Amino acid sequence: MEAEHTTQPNRGGEYLFVYGTLRKDVGNAMSQVLVRHTRFVGDATFQGKLFDLGNYPGAIPSDNAQDLVHGEAYALEPLIQNQVLARLDEYEGCSVRSETLSEFRREHVMITLDNGRSVFSWIYLYNSTKTGTPIPSGDYSRYLKAKGIDV
Repeated sequence: MEAEHTTQPNRGGEYLFVYGTLRKDVGNAMSQVLVRHTRFVGDATFQGKLFDLGNYPGAIPSDNAQDLVHGEAYALEPLIQNQVLARLDEYEGCSVRSETLSEFRREHVMITLDNGRSVFSWIYLYNSTKTGTPIPSGDYSRYLKAKGIDV
């Protein structure tokens, strides 16, 4: 069943912003968790910088309004959002117990939906001072396609 494209409010639940291997066009098996247990809201952006870390990207916040990370917003269903986030925490190597040792940390940030509305959303941010190759477009899917990698 195709996910509905809507920018309606997420009544009672949380949002999740994904920008890398969890995007639906990348085709990662873990993205199926989002397909089955969330509602696709639409394209969105986050004010940050994106880096190629090898087999996946990492985003960090930026103070420059020109720095945008492109991704997708999903609405988490209130009754199962904690279970979905726990599975994604594990996938992202995000430890709630030891955030300083985790490669990624889950944070609540402001994102902008494709209709221009800003909402708070969960995001997995890169949690290291070592950065990879910058992705100037801020769009991991477009970056992979430009490198000749099918997504």
